[in-house]
Amino acid sequence: MDYIERVMELIAENLDVPVEDLSEDTDIANDLDVDSLDLVELAMAIEDEFEIELDDDVVPTLRTVQDLAEEVKRLVEAK
Repeated sequence: MDYIERVMELIAENLDVPVEDLSEDTDIANDLDVDSLDLVELAMAIEDEFEIELDDDVVPTLRTVQDLAEEVKRLVEAK
């Protein structure tokens, strides 16, 4: 599974941004102007999609799309 591609699709769907505007290096908070509510909603969508639970303390530390995809992959593979 390509975690980065699927995470980018979920970000595009939930934050209403074109997937073409996203890259591995996209800074979720700064480049996409995401507030805390957006981040919570995105985290919930990712949790539902991958059937994982993101740690509330870790989510704010995941700066880029790459960081988020790597955390998703780690949690999925740990199941």
